[in-house]
Amino acid sequence: MPKLIWREPITTTTITSRPPAAEAPGPEAVPKPRAGTGAEAEAVPAPKAEAPRRVITLGDIAGRESGGLVVLLVAVGALTLASDEFLTANNLANLARQVAIFGIIAVGQLLVILTAGIDLSVGSVLGLAGASTAQFLVAGVPIWPAFLLGVAIGTVLGIVNGLLVTHAKLPPFIATLGMLGIARGIVLVTTDAQTIQGLPTAFQTIANGTVLGIPNLLIIAVVVTAVVGFVLTRTVFGRYIYAVGSNPESARLAGVPVRTVTIAVYAISGTLAGLGGVLLASRLGAGIPTAGTGFELNAIAACVIGGASLFGAKGSALGAATGALIMGVLNNGGNLLAINAFYLQIAIGVLILVAVGFDQLNTRRAATSS
Repeated sequence: MPKLIWREPITTTTITSRPPAAEAPGPEAVPKPRAGTGAEAEAVPAPKAEAPRRVITLGDIAGRESGGLVVLLVAVGALTLASDEFLTANNLANLARQVAIFGIIAVGQLLVILTAGIDLSVGSVLGLAGASTAQFLVAGVPIWPAFLLGVAIGTVLGIVNGLLVTHAKLPPFIATLGMLGIARGIVLVTTDAQTIQGLPTAFQTIANGTVLGIPNLLIIAVVVTAVVGFVLTRTVFGRYIYAVGSNPESARLAGVPVRTVTIAVYAISGTLAGLGGVLLASRLGAGIPTAGTGFELNAIAACVIGGASLFGAKGSALGAATGALIMGVLNNGGNLLAINAFYLQIAIGVLILVAVGFDQLNTRRAATSS
């Protein structure tokens, strides 16, 4: 396989502090009486000091995602004890369908965040892609061409975002904020702010169907997460993404095509937002022009809760998916326990602050120790 696509895992070495070689006791330092004499001695090797055993923690195994995994396990355990309906097959299937679309968008958002950027337009792009797909279907376009057209709309808008950031030199926040308004305005104009109904049953089956009892949406979300995770950990393109987020100027001097990588991550984010919009239209059986409102904030929150750093170069696809699952579990558990939705918003906000606070604390500790 070409080296530009595949790369083997990099072997890492743990560096521990040891006394200088000059101070370490050598073989000649420990005398041993020679057999048969008491005055003469011969040098023998000194016993080697055993390195202190280090306890392997969850952070060593799961990395930055460990905190999110702990929160998820605690939430699942608490809801299992608090509600008999939480672990039922019907509720878990509904939870999977709810979380899947958030997870897909969060994984796309993660790629942008890894480059120290942000995409505020994913919610509006989702709404435009879903409503446009519904319009294509009502107009008589076959299901799969309409599906691909909806995803392509998201890709085109993502490329525009990337061009605004790289060529127009607009800050990512401003460029994607402008696209948020543009995409939402287009969908409201083209649909006259009316819901598009009458979608084919076969189209609705895409999101609402199951394979061996597993919801299709969950399968799609797992595949997307696995593919993005593979790209980030096993390809040169994934290494480029982390390099751009760490220091774009150093990456450029090292030969990384910074502009191309930046445009690509925004294009992928737009593609996954478009995919989420088409799947949401399939799940609801209608194209809703206001769909996706606030989804961009949920996607960012999922990435941050899952261990991503808004300063770039830190995070993983598994972490973003875990963050989306945490938010979905909290919302689902709140509905089962009849908890006021406003309290759930407060809880999610606290989680974001705690996650960012721990990230900043770890960064300062690392800088101090180095």
